[in-house]
Amino acid sequence: MFSGLVTGKAHLAEIKKQGHTMALTIKTTPNFLTGAKIGDSIAVNGCCLTAEELTSNSFTVTMMPQSFNKTIFKDSQVGDQVNVERALAAGGRFEGHIVTGHIDDTIQLLKKKVNENALELIFDRPKRLKKQLISQGSVALNGVSLTIMQAKKGKFSVGLIPHTQDETNLSKLETGDYVNLETDVIGKYVEANLK
Repeated sequence: MFSGLVTGKAHLAEIKKQGHTMALTIKTTPNFLTGAKIGDSIAVNGCCLTAEELTSNSFTVTMMPQSFNKTIFKDSQVGDQVNVERALAAGGRFEGHIVTGHIDDTIQLLKKKVNENALELIFDRPKRLKKQLISQGSVALNGVSLTIMQAKKGKFSVGLIPHTQDETNLSKLETGDYVNLETDVIGKYVEANLK
């Protein structure tokens, strides 16, 4: 489990594709990997993956076909900045919201605009996830825990404070780019049990 409080101080150092499987080597800061061991769960752009190789400043993960097909990684390139987060430690502080690292869909950035110190991002709102993407609800985009400002008419918006702009890859998005989307797990259960 993750909280959606990520750091973007990482990038893809190597990509090996074979069919619909992929191995990614992610270079990051040494302090990010302090205490990490093979088998640990690490979220990369919001996708929960298992560390299979570790160095002092990099880790390698392998993606199976389902993850490859459901995420933005199939279009990734060496050098791309990625958001990373280690799994929550039991007894640690919990901020953000519950993020499982299980991607629901990829969605497209429709528009971005500056509103004083905030950067507002407007995304496509998939019809099948409409009831899980509500105003003032939680969402994870590329693993970043955010609050939906407004959701209506096939779109929803989020705002990035300066810290989030500096610490994640979301501020670098351009119109037309895609991100990994995970809706709030509590909303999923509520919707499923109301059907």
